[in-house]
Amino acid sequence: MMIHHVSADYVVRGIRHANEIHADAVLLELNTPGGVQNSMREIIEAILQSKVPVITYVAPRGGSAASAGFFILEAGDLAIMAPGTNTGAAHPVVLGGPNLGKVMEEKIENDAAAYIRSIAQKRGRNAQLAEDAVRKSASYSDKEALDGHLIDAIESTPSDIFAKFDGKTIRRSDDSATTMHLANASEEIYRMSRVESFFAWVADPNIAFILGAIGLACIYIEFTHPGMIAPGVVGAIAVVLALYAFNLLPINYTGVVLILLGLGLFALEAKLTSHGVLGAGGILALVLGALILVKSPWPEARIRLLTALSVAIPLGVITIVLMRYAIAAKLRKAVTGEEGMTGAVGVAQTDLAPEGHILVHGELWAARAAQKIPKGARVRVREVDGLTLLVEPVAESR
Repeated sequence: MMIHHVSADYVVRGIRHANEIHADAVLLELNTPGGVQNSMREIIEAILQSKVPVITYVAPRGGSAASAGFFILEAGDLAIMAPGTNTGAAHPVVLGGPNLGKVMEEKIENDAAAYIRSIAQKRGRNAQLAEDAVRKSASYSDKEALDGHLIDAIESTPSDIFAKFDGKTIRRSDDSATTMHLANASEEIYRMSRVESFFAWVADPNIAFILGAIGLACIYIEFTHPGMIAPGVVGAIAVVLALYAFNLLPINYTGVVLILLGLGLFALEAKLTSHGVLGAGGILALVLGALILVKSPWPEARIRLLTALSVAIPLGVITIVLMRYAIAAKLRKAVTGEEGMTGAVGVAQTDLAPEGHILVHGELWAARAAQKIPKGARVRVREVDGLTLLVEPVAESR
């Protein structure tokens, strides 16, 4: 999981809970590509201020604690890695903004280097190797981290950790000594709340891209079929959730331009006869835009090809079909004119008292009647007044 304000709130709340119940220790399992610096610092502050010892543990096998995860690993009272894991690659990456100038980038790098050096020195670990992870993006295997005194042990399971360090005395960040009592301690798994789980799920860039596509499609449906309301509401919510997620990520504006180009090509495909060339180009532009949308060295923070294809193709088809339908409807309206509408029979979609909406020729129109007409009643168009149809009730045959 990436480190952002949702995961930070969860971890901080968990550490606070452990202090409230006077737990013997907190085991914080890490498997992350990194994340937002402010959220990382919130977690580290909670670890350093905790009265309960915090064990940071990179797991499972094949997992990693990269970038911000490396800082959190080093902040633990005990830093431990499972076999087959790695850590480091902690050069700062600015999220959610344009490229900064060289001077500002140096300031950010120097600040991060000083921060990790301070943490490593406080924990009695190798400050030089820790700083190399920031300045040189150095990455370390579990064995390299242990040999370089960046971690305290390599253990396969939490049970192995508890057995190894039970009865051992460790020195805390405030220089006090604490003896660990872990052998017979009961374990409590502290889980995310449902709200936290939902927003952590939304923060996945692949989910965010899908939500954004669904949102745009729903909003487009609302514009082409006014009065449906539900697509507009769903679309607005989906787009806001997508923007929330992408606000946590470094956006490549070239990707944004390609996505907009793809949508534009879909619109042109609906208007022009290109035998699918414009539509195919739109799908290609949308896929390429999605793949480079998130400017990140972490594969977990980028949109997968399968996600891009599964969104681009259906979105292209839906957009082209709906736009062709809307264009055809406008052309029919232009051909029929007022004469074509006069005398047409429709159905009241709302109560006309005296104004409301009716459905006529498959289109939703504003209407006005001289008398109240109930919803569902058949009406006849007497004349056209701008964009409003003047109607009268149709006498039911007996």
